[in-house]
Amino acid sequence: MQPYEERLTAPRSWWFIAVLVGVALALILLPLGPLPMLGGLIGGAALASVAVSSYGSARIRVVGGALVAGEARIPVEALGAPEILDAEEARAWRTFKADTRAFMLLRGYIPTAVKIEVTDPADPTPYVYLSTRSPQRLAAAVEAVRAGR
Repeated sequence: MQPYEERLTAPRSWWFIAVLVGVALALILLPLGPLPMLGGLIGGAALASVAVSSYGSARIRVVGGALVAGEARIPVEALGAPEILDAEEARAWRTFKADTRAFMLLRGYIPTAVKIEVTDPADPTPYVYLSTRSPQRLAAAVEAVRAGR
């Protein structure tokens, strides 16, 4: 069984927007002269790029008998069977069907997801919701670890 790993990278259009933030800051600083304008271009684009990179750095992994999603590490023994959610179901579970006690690693720009019930009676978290571009592979990896393969 291959370990599963996915990075929830931001869409390419967000990087273009980061450049536009730099251009906007450069235009704001244009009346102060060319040097502040250049600083605004570089500084604004750099700060916006850091924000995009940080938001898109979330990872989902299934390694060592655990599901690691962002900062959370959940033993697979504490999880039930994964449920693959298509785009419509995923939207429903991240909006009106959502439980405030659930652990959610969601990215609105990723349409599909996996929902996994938390079966540990000591844990008040009802389920784990994970946005993923490959829900079948993630579900298969969790199932493989649950089955002891």
